[in-house]
Amino acid sequence: MSALRWKPDWAVAQQALRGWWEHRGLALHVTAPKDEPWEVLPEPRQIADPNLWWFDAQHWADSSIYQMSRQFYGGIAFPNFNTLIGGPGSLGLFLGSIGHPAPTTMWYEPVITDPAAHPPLRFTRNESWELHTQLLDEALRRANGRYLVGYPDLIENVDVVAQLRDSQTLLMDLVERPDWVKAKVWEINDAFLAAYDAWWPRLNGQGGGVVFTAFDLWAPGKVAKVQCDFSCMISAAMFREFVVPALTAQCDWLDYSMYHLDGTNAVHHLDALLEIESLDAIEWTPQSGLPGGGSPQWYDLYRRIKAGGKSVQAIGVKPDEVAPLLDAVGPAGMYVMTWCATEQQARHLLRQVGWTGDA
Repeated sequence: MSALRWKPDWAVAQQALRGWWEHRGLALHVTAPKDEPWEVLPEPRQIADPNLWWFDAQHWADSSIYQMSRQFYGGIAFPNFNTLIGGPGSLGLFLGSIGHPAPTTMWYEPVITDPAAHPPLRFTRNESWELHTQLLDEALRRANGRYLVGYPDLIENVDVVAQLRDSQTLLMDLVERPDWVKAKVWEINDAFLAAYDAWWPRLNGQGGGVVFTAFDLWAPGKVAKVQCDFSCMISAAMFREFVVPALTAQCDWLDYSMYHLDGTNAVHHLDALLEIESLDAIEWTPQSGLPGGGSPQWYDLYRRIKAGGKSVQAIGVKPDEVAPLLDAVGPAGMYVMTWCATEQQARHLLRQVGWTGDA
């Protein structure tokens, strides 16, 4: 697919994204409200019931398509159908986690109360998986060359153990039953691969490759965002012991992988991440209360990641921070996400930075 109806320069974006994965090009992601909608669509109906809001495939599709129809996609930004039904952490739902929907988020109820008695974790095509699949099928059915449909935010590794067990309890488990935790992590890794493969026939070939919805990732092969937000609570030694082995296997299995580095309390794991040869890129999310991803405060972090042979994704970058950021750290291997108030401002920013899409 060389063009999308709502992204006419998709071929240029593909080329730039390939270059970014290869650490040699700039991927500049600029969005803004579109001057005129791509299509005039009816505004979705309002739903007060959180269960319907989160899990009704028809309503979710109406909302996502409506939002995409009214957005300008500059640089490598592309119309990316929101498949985050159930919130982040879909894999845990397929392993027995119970999700409690609220108006703006999803709360997960721990289900492993007795580690010795709980059965091994296995991916199952349960009701939650079926709900996700119904949404994917509805999104694909209605795409008609307008947008791309990607993988939900599955999440993996120790984060899913925490989702199923409870984070505070899991901290004790790391000391009291480390072998059990490691066994669960490997079971979750197998479940991730099984869930990914289960949707592969549907989602392979989207825009000439594959989309992972979270963080707007596209690649010409198996791609995912990987993470361990739980890592902010453990030492570097524990991270290497409990997280790195399965994380490495996951990155080895994927063709393209990007790690979500969440907050300054997780930065002490960066050396271990840079040692994972098959990890291609690292995204940086400053925690609440700190400057966004375009602040000079993070320039050295970006330089360190690039020096380690990985590409960078910088999010929350203000429009006036884009040029100084690229001047300071260099455009090669940088995926910069920003937004503008108007389409005119977005187009001006693209010209200002000299965006051509060349990698």
